[in-house]
Amino acid sequence: MIRNYSDFLEALLSAGFSMTGGNSEGIYSIITWNWNEEPPPGSPIRWHTGDPETDPWEWINRVLDERDDIAYGKLFFKKSGYITKEWFPYFLAVRRGGISFGEAYDDGTISHFAKRIYEVVANNGQLPVEEIKRTAGFLREDKPGFDRAMTELQMKMFLSPCARRMKVSKDGTEYGWSSTVFCTTEGLFGEEVFNKAALISSEEAKRKITEQVLKINSSAQEKKITKFILGA
Repeated sequence: MIRNYSDFLEALLSAGFSMTGGNSEGIYSIITWNWNEEPPPGSPIRWHTGDPETDPWEWINRVLDERDDIAYGKLFFKKSGYITKEWFPYFLAVRRGGISFGEAYDDGTISHFAKRIYEVVANNGQLPVEEIKRTAGFLREDKPGFDRAMTELQMKMFLSPCARRMKVSKDGTEYGWSSTVFCTTEGLFGEEVFNKAALISSEEAKRKITEQVLKINSSAQEKKITKFILGA
């Protein structure tokens, strides 16, 4: 049983990847119930308590703040999850296949909204969400398209959450909830991960990920595994 953040990290580093919470897609989640569901009897894990040891929402923040070997974001089924640095090259090999952002856009597989977002982040290194919107010129009525494009860029592994930052008022006072900071995927892990991905064929990556999924969940269905891997 997962009883705290340390248990969660141990399980994640062993599995290599996980949905954030709940396993509705039938692949794998370390915490098998979602934020609006009752935990199993005897479990100390509770969502939305603010406890950094037992609240899975706080674990997201701790991963962003404390770890340099775990990626978090909208990575599976347009939902949030984790991938460790060890397994990240395999997903890169499938989802990007060595193609640059410019090549993907020229091929028509990247939306125009996503291009606006990506270029702003790439030109600035790291930006919180509200600054991405402002710098890229998104309006309030653009929110649905902006949200879709942010998910698109994470699923295709071009952008990734990489930190948190408090909002600051004009007089320099921090306020409200912290904002997620995004960077390019290259900025998250550096060249090492991409060099490893370049040596892995798409077919080999699919095979390795499939084997690992079935190792941690032998009842996972083939169609679901394929969507999980491809980010479809």
